[in-house]
Amino acid sequence: MAVQQDATTGDRQDATAGDRRVSPKEAVVRTTRAAGAAIAQLVSGLGTAFLALFVLLLLAVTAVTSLAGVGLLMAPAALSALHALAGRERDRLGRRGPEVIAPEPPPTRLRLALVDPTTRGELRWLVRHATLGFLLGLLGVLLPVIAVRDSLFPLYWKLLPENTTATSVGLGNAHSWPDTLAVAMLGVGWTAIILGLGPGMARAQARPGRLFLAAGPETDLSLRIAELTATRAAALDAHATELRRIERSLHDGTQNRIVSVTVLLGAARRMVARDPAGADELLERAQSAAEQALAELRTVSRSILPPVLDDRGLAGALSGLAANCAVPCRIDVEVPERCAASVEATAYFVVAEALTNIAKHSGAACATVTARSRGGRLHLCVEDDGRGGADQDGGSGLAGIRRRIAAYDGSFSLASPQGGPTTLKVDLPCGS
Repeated sequence: MAVQQDATTGDRQDATAGDRRVSPKEAVVRTTRAAGAAIAQLVSGLGTAFLALFVLLLLAVTAVTSLAGVGLLMAPAALSALHALAGRERDRLGRRGPEVIAPEPPPTRLRLALVDPTTRGELRWLVRHATLGFLLGLLGVLLPVIAVRDSLFPLYWKLLPENTTATSVGLGNAHSWPDTLAVAMLGVGWTAIILGLGPGMARAQARPGRLFLAAGPETDLSLRIAELTATRAAALDAHATELRRIERSLHDGTQNRIVSVTVLLGAARRMVARDPAGADELLERAQSAAEQALAELRTVSRSILPPVLDDRGLAGALSGLAANCAVPCRIDVEVPERCAASVEATAYFVVAEALTNIAKHSGAACATVTARSRGGRLHLCVEDDGRGGADQDGGSGLAGIRRRIAAYDGSFSLASPQGGPTTLKVDLPCGS
């Protein structure tokens, strides 16, 4: 019996494993998305690699001229450029993957900086990123270009002058359709290289940064602990505020309506024998009060977790907010995969509060909401062409948005000069 039971269990496990197999279509979509994300990461890394090459040259010139004493004057600026670039790379890697926790700030004195572990780690990263990272970034730019160029060659080869190089690598001339198709097959090969090697190239470009720029085990993480403690306190405050809002809505609205229904039903029951017409009028009023209580209860429940997120996803929910906004609003959402339910709810309420503020206070003629999902992060941007001057501490709801974002260890920024425009940017982890 035991053997039979094990066999049955094994059959069920095999069936479950078969159900979890990825279909060819899903595999193609996942591979394409991974390659696209890798190319985007390589291109973004090319920007910091170019700056790394410049800083490396600056440090080399500083080191050489230090023999004559001139470089000693340039050293503080060169080291500041190194630290700033390393911080920028940490931010870039954090947006496209796990957060890179910065170590303690390096010393500013030159002699101490030369022996400081943080500075030495940043120098090691600089050399690798300015060489290998720069090369990988160039490949991330060139490979898609030459893949498209060769793949589409059959569409335009007859328009090219004679003796024109056929391939992107500078080999051969196409004089016939077979030659042209051979060039197109080369383009397919470039595409296969991108799909197969793109994610590995992106990881190779990011590896030095994650290895040399992250805080080591000996680093004092008290500042990070203090930051997480503050965000935890903000999360608890936001949760308590939300509970008070729900309790107030239920107490002041729904509860009063239900009490009214109870009183009217009691009065109607006492009047039904002696005054049927009056009792009927009271029953109508009770029904109306019950319908209002039900509507208010639905409003409160939707404010906790909007059902539209489950029905239509974040894109559909934001489109609904834009359609109901008093100011004409354009929505641009590119979130291929679902985020955690709490993150989507937070994004929904952030956009709802922002659009409410725009309608009430900005005097704007139009607004734009942009949502992007990149590297495990959800990026939101709400813009309007209003009068500006928004103050996140002025009680306009922006402080509540900031508390919501802090609860997820996200980032919140607001640019609202007098005269406008106003731009609100939010960055959240997508969660799981």
